[in-house]
Amino acid sequence: MRKNKWVSSFTVFALAAVLIAGCSNNKPSDSASPSESPSASPTASASESPSAPPSSSPSEGPKDGGTMTISTFSDIVSVNPIFINDTASGDIDALVFAKLYDLDRNANLVAEPWSIAAELPNISDDNKTYTIKLKNTAKWSDGQPITADDVIFTFDTVRNPDVGAPGISQYDKIEAINKIDDQTIEIKLKQVYAPFQFSLFASITPAHILKDVPAKDLKTHPFGVDPAKTVTSGPWMFSEWKQGQHITLNKNPNYWGEKKPHIDTIIYKIYADQNTEVQALMKGDVDMTQAVPLTQIEPLKAKEGIEVILEPGPTYEYIQFNFKDENFPDKYSPFKGQKTRQAIAHAVNRQGMVDNVLKGSGGLMNTPFLPGSWADPGDKATNYTYDAEKAKALLAEDGWKPGKDGILEKDGHRFSFELQYNSGNSRREQVAAIIQQNLKDVGIEVNPKGIDFATWIDQNITPGKFPAILLAWSLSNPDPDAESIFSSKYFPPAGQNGGWYVNKEIDELWVKGQLTVDQAARTEIYHEIGAKISVDLPYVFLYQYGLPQAVNTSKIKWAEEDAPESSLAYGYLFHAINWWVESK
Repeated sequence: MRKNKWVSSFTVFALAAVLIAGCSNNKPSDSASPSESPSASPTASASESPSAPPSSSPSEGPKDGGTMTISTFSDIVSVNPIFINDTASGDIDALVFAKLYDLDRNANLVAEPWSIAAELPNISDDNKTYTIKLKNTAKWSDGQPITADDVIFTFDTVRNPDVGAPGISQYDKIEAINKIDDQTIEIKLKQVYAPFQFSLFASITPAHILKDVPAKDLKTHPFGVDPAKTVTSGPWMFSEWKQGQHITLNKNPNYWGEKKPHIDTIIYKIYADQNTEVQALMKGDVDMTQAVPLTQIEPLKAKEGIEVILEPGPTYEYIQFNFKDENFPDKYSPFKGQKTRQAIAHAVNRQGMVDNVLKGSGGLMNTPFLPGSWADPGDKATNYTYDAEKAKALLAEDGWKPGKDGILEKDGHRFSFELQYNSGNSRREQVAAIIQQNLKDVGIEVNPKGIDFATWIDQNITPGKFPAILLAWSLSNPDPDAESIFSSKYFPPAGQNGGWYVNKEIDELWVKGQLTVDQAARTEIYHEIGAKISVDLPYVFLYQYGLPQAVNTSKIKWAEEDAPESSLAYGYLFHAINWWVESK
């Protein structure tokens, strides 16, 4: 049995980014998944997971050439690293852009042969100055060298509030970035920022292409959406994007890394939903599917040549409330009462979701910290059992009374709201229906609405324009710092607090955790955050879960050390540069 990498890796202090998981930096996740986003397998404990996928390689070893086709039901928004806030876009970014540093299988910061940095950063004794050496061989797909100017441009742009970058909280603690020479950068922080080393796990953008674009125009610039105008730096190039149909990546002829990619072409085919993706894999139309519905696992396992990988991942699902009145038809947010939010937590049958929808493959969450990690407060957090009568009592205490049709009312406002989720996600469709029925039982009307993921992220999630959402965070950073999601300093567009949540006490605790390097002391701070946030509930935290990955291993090959790693946000393509295609 293999230890859960997130348990061991959390012993290092670091960075926290999140991606929205459409399944979705933190990024939501579309399948979990902005970025998108973890659960234990039915037979695994919180600290253990099934054994690693075996080597799929034949004895003759890697071969060059061929095409790998991957299915997805979420289209990208933009592959410009400055603005990525969803896992679909992050998937492409991971293949076409080189990162300053990478993460190893245990989520440690490393300088890989394909990283831009030549060695790990030199950190000053006061933990406020980072000196970084770059490789002198790295270059862009147009042949221009990657230099200190590109790193400085990227970090300065993200920390500029006029840009509206979702990852601003990782870089706004920088006081200055100094260019020592073309391959050396010195970053000085305003304060100790314990997560900063993981802020260096970042894709870099080309200064020579974007430096003259006004900050307010960067988001609408064709870089990141027009392949012909997107200069990249990774093993593959962003070659074609037919919206709603497919994305094509071709091997970068100017790739500079010591190790070259074996696979010539990677194609992402976009399907209507997850069940259609599975059928495409069964028929051989695609070679890999990232998020298999749990009901489809056994048929896939029975198919010769297909391997299913299900292990814990860094993803959790949640219901997020919006506290901004203007995001509701009657200009009134019904979620402002703490007892109301606690009532909703008691009203939804979270364990039933784990048992019946996830088939036991998930674990309940009460805080934004993964169970078993050093930040997890455990029993110090409030656990909300499924209790409709308790929910009704709390709603009554908060002033809600039944109306003529049985739906609760308060101050002339009817307790009815739209719950948005991404269409095509079979799990979320089921969970949304459960939430709708559970809340109807206590007098709250919920109107579930499925929306195309890319449209939803761009028009609703990123600007914070929604009543309530069912979504997941894919934790692309090993550090538990989630200031950008929960702090009132980071409302849209310069931050990821899209629900407009305010709790000044918790705001201060995030900063206190960043200023603390001592691991034991920092642990206590995050336990306090977890306890407080589980009471105040900006979200109803549902469950940690994993995304079943299915691969045609008769065609797609890897050595054991390059096998997918479910514990990492983009681990389903871990070391894909070393994979190859076996011709039939």
